[in-house]
Amino acid sequence: MRDLVFKNLTSEDRKRRIIASSEITDKEGMRTVIHRHFVCIVKEIHNGVNEYEQQPNLYVLKERNTKERKERFFCRIKGSLFAVNSGKLLLIQFMHSLRIELSALPEPSAI
Repeated sequence: MRDLVFKNLTSEDRKRRIIASSEITDKEGMRTVIHRHFVCIVKEIHNGVNEYEQQPNLYVLKERNTKERKERFFCRIKGSLFAVNSGKLLLIQFMHSLRIELSALPEPSAI
């Protein structure tokens, strides 16, 4: 069995976009749940670039629980970049996250 859900949301002024997907898969006694999330924000820059400079961030977490037969993985990346469009300086900020959860399905009881 496999369930997929996609969301694609854009603000009215088209300066913010959110794309998300969720996937649930049951296969060979394992349940896999994957969530992806992407946010992008565009701002026009009028002042100096230096006040908007940020260091990119990377956050990773991995967890394993052998008693409960579960594993989790989480990764988040945040960053920004500059672009020029029609002579305007734009700041594009983004955040991407990925969450994966693995767990053993309960074994069906014998009849």
